[in-house]
Amino acid sequence: MIVAAVNDDLYRIMFLLHIITVVVAFAAMVVNPFLAARSKADGEAALSRTAGYMAANGRQIHLPALILVGLFGIGMIFSSDEAWGFDQAWVSLALLVWIAMCGLVSGMLIPAERKLAVGDLAQAKKVEMGGQIVTVLFLVMLYLMIWKPGL
Repeated sequence: MIVAAVNDDLYRIMFLLHIITVVVAFAAMVVNPFLAARSKADGEAALSRTAGYMAANGRQIHLPALILVGLFGIGMIFSSDEAWGFDQAWVSLALLVWIAMCGLVSGMLIPAERKLAVGDLAQAKKVEMGGQIVTVLFLVMLYLMIWKPGL
């Protein structure tokens, strides 16, 4: 394995940006379930208002950060010379998981939060389930990044 490329400045900058965007993208995964539970206890109006905030944050902060997570990850692959490549199973699987997470967040989670924000309480279960699925995918992603199966 080549280590010089992964110690280059460009690679390290991509790695730093990758980690920063991971923290921003997945902060909602940790915080939103607690916010939803607390606001649900305060009544339907509080839950709807909180869901509106969650949808806005998802659309304006967390989804863009999630997209950048993948783009910086791809940047790391390209700037690592031959150390990492798309021919390695962990890289290809990570790319697939990232695409699935982007699809779930943009196609299921944020729309359900928006509907919940306008009073459609049936969407609360969908928001909860979507958050749980994204959490599982995040854990799969961590496994792939740490153990690098197929390297």
